[in-house]
Amino acid sequence: METIQKIAFGGGCHWCTEAVFHSLIGVSKVEQGFVASIGDNSSFSEAVIVHFDSEDISLKILIEIHLHTHKSESNHSMRTKYRSAVYVFSEEQERESKEILASFQLQLKNKLITRVLMFNSFRASREQIQNYYFKNPKKPFCENFINPKLDQLLMQFSIYTDKKKLKHLKK
Repeated sequence: METIQKIAFGGGCHWCTEAVFHSLIGVSKVEQGFVASIGDNSSFSEAVIVHFDSEDISLKILIEIHLHTHKSESNHSMRTKYRSAVYVFSEEQERESKEILASFQLQLKNKLITRVLMFNSFRASREQIQNYYFKNPKKPFCENFINPKLDQLLMQFSIYTDKKKLKHLKK
């Protein structure tokens, strides 16, 4: 079985989402941009495509990290731009992702709004803002919005983080 896979995640600002997944062991590439599904979710929404080695990090861990690093239990007026979703590339991935979300729902007080959607198309962000956090870690947006997510990542999921990439954080 091929161990290099890809999955896409949407939920919040793609600069934040990109930095979170780019900081993980087993993730070889993160494509930042906009993803569209089909039907009611055919409009583009900020998201990232994560390329990962399933021998180093599981789909379950990636989904768990995604749920904990954006407002996965909160509906708000910006959900069209920031759709809370796991975008899958196959029926097998769809089944597995739905099972994973259902298992996490049992542990949560509030209802997850994160949905599993079939990936349809991707539009990359412009080059200047790709890998935004690691190019600009001292910018106010990064310090105010991305660093708290990375601090949380280090606290909850430190065994999956690439500490060399996050050495500048205060932890």
